[in-house]
Amino acid sequence: MRNILANLLYEQPRILWNLLLRINFWIVLLIDISLIVLAHFLAYLVRFDWEIVREIPRIVSLLPLLIIAKILVFYIFGLYRGMWRYTSVADLKNIARAVAVSSGVMVTFVVYFNRFEGFSRSVFFMDAVFTFLLICVHRGTIRYLFQNKDLISSFAQHNEKKRKKKLLLIGAGAAAEKVIREIMDNASVLYEVVGLVDDNPRKHGLKIHGIPVVGGVDKLKECIVRTRAEEILIAVASASGEQMKRIVDACQKTKIAFKVLPSIGEIIKGKLSVTSMREIAYKDLLGRPSVHLDQQEIGRYLTGRIILVTGAGGSIGSELCRQIIKFDPKKIILVDAGEENLYNIQMELQYEHHFHDYVPVLCKIQNKNLLDTLFCEYEPAVVFHAAAYKHVPLIETNPWEAVFNNVFATRNLIETALSYKTERFVIVSTDKAVRPTNVMGASKRLTELLMLAYCQEQPDTTTFMAVRFGNVLGSSGSVIPLFKRQIEKGGPVTVTDPEMTRYFMSIEEAAQLILQAGAMGTGGEIFLLKMGIPIKIANLAHDLIQLMGYEPETEIKIIYTGLRPGEKLYEELITEGEGIVPTKHEKIMVLHGNGMSYHELEQLLDELADKAKSHDATGLKEVLKKIIPEYTPDLEARSIIGPPQSDVRKLRN
Repeated sequence: MRNILANLLYEQPRILWNLLLRINFWIVLLIDISLIVLAHFLAYLVRFDWEIVREIPRIVSLLPLLIIAKILVFYIFGLYRGMWRYTSVADLKNIARAVAVSSGVMVTFVVYFNRFEGFSRSVFFMDAVFTFLLICVHRGTIRYLFQNKDLISSFAQHNEKKRKKKLLLIGAGAAAEKVIREIMDNASVLYEVVGLVDDNPRKHGLKIHGIPVVGGVDKLKECIVRTRAEEILIAVASASGEQMKRIVDACQKTKIAFKVLPSIGEIIKGKLSVTSMREIAYKDLLGRPSVHLDQQEIGRYLTGRIILVTGAGGSIGSELCRQIIKFDPKKIILVDAGEENLYNIQMELQYEHHFHDYVPVLCKIQNKNLLDTLFCEYEPAVVFHAAAYKHVPLIETNPWEAVFNNVFATRNLIETALSYKTERFVIVSTDKAVRPTNVMGASKRLTELLMLAYCQEQPDTTTFMAVRFGNVLGSSGSVIPLFKRQIEKGGPVTVTDPEMTRYFMSIEEAAQLILQAGAMGTGGEIFLLKMGIPIKIANLAHDLIQLMGYEPETEIKIIYTGLRPGEKLYEELITEGEGIVPTKHEKIMVLHGNGMSYHELEQLLDELADKAKSHDATGLKEVLKKIIPEYTPDLEARSIIGPPQSDVRKLRN
């Protein structure tokens, strides 16, 4: 009751005063009054076959009351607070309600004071109909004029109309419909849709907003000739990798420019827009379907919480930050050892995403004292540990750095999280931890074993888990940026081996599934993200050359350089016998590891630390082999300092 009184005494007078100060309000009000009068006269004209001379006194006597009643009801229903340039179906429904109520008020008044003596009942019904139609036309005209103000202005000033590019859409579904509607509604978009192409023969000849479906993708060239299209937009929101590759091949043969709309998963809440069209990218050919997240489950452990992300400026860490802010955390602690990366992510969060509740921390997580101070100050509830050295050949020649950064820094972080009773701790792992053949993979497997050991040691303090997945497109360690630079320089593109295969997923998908896995863990799990079908790196190079407008082997050569130190031809996500099981999420699997106890690990970790401090690559690999029996060191790899190659032969056993 108090809220209603406050609204009547304070809010409504303030709104009314603001309206009275606006010239637009008076213009719309005067037009509405004129339309109300016109509607009433039209009702009498129709009812009395255009002979209303005798009815004039009755009409004039009722008009003041009619105008006051209708305008008052219109105001109560908010008809003068809308921005009519954006008139929608919801507004039309509101007009219908306002007209119905105002007409009901008038009928009630006439019945009460006059019992309809001398008045025709049908006049009031027709008056309501005409009022509704005229007010709707008025509001619709306002919207039309605003949407076409550029066209009207140019016509009034006799300016030459800007030429619009003729656009052919591939796809005749919901995405294409949104694009057509936006282009029609927005005069500033310099495109004109001239046709649609779709493989479904049932759609051929049909129209969307007056634009015809002119054929299928196999007849793309003929469709372009027929429509005189100058550019192609691929508007197929859920195409598979094979479908997208076929469409791109067809577009390339036409020799005209083509772009693509991002998948629905890339666009918040599925808001497709012609302004989001971009050049085709390799991830489009990957064709991975959108990730479906349990928003409530993720929100339960992120919303309103302080989140710490290590490696926050890296490929995975920065995308985790972009995804986390959607769940309204209380604060994000951005930890990174790289000044430029940290600066870039904090500027992006502040100016692009308008998120200001962050703390940028420039530090290495080997610094245990700083970690203690940081956790004491902010007490993060959730930690996402994405910081790691991950470049296989570099780590193979500098193996002690993997031990310092990937292993002992992780131990520092785990112990600090336990000391300050952090609720959840998610380690970002890699498929290279499975049967590792390089120091990087072995170091990441050891971080998984550390996580399992601490889970056994202190099972009721912090919920630990790891998420293991393969290569991420566009990350700092991905081959995509390297291939692009090589193609831009005219080649050649260097591939290590024609048979080398890797699993791939997009950065967005990886980050989303890490968040989902983080919500599912109960402690000690290693989650595996379903990576789909492995892709040959040679095929990836071939497709990327074509995407960038060149012909493989003729314009841009592909050469094979041989495997680098520590590399495998094929990557795996699980070791045989690990006991993988599905989860409730279709893209996430889980295994429960049976690692060593911390007591068993402790002595070996001390030994590993000694070898790393003395930069003894051979001894370091020996200790890793003791901890991880499935580790197969690369006997041909040599560190930047250390004994001659012959001295590592003892590792064979």
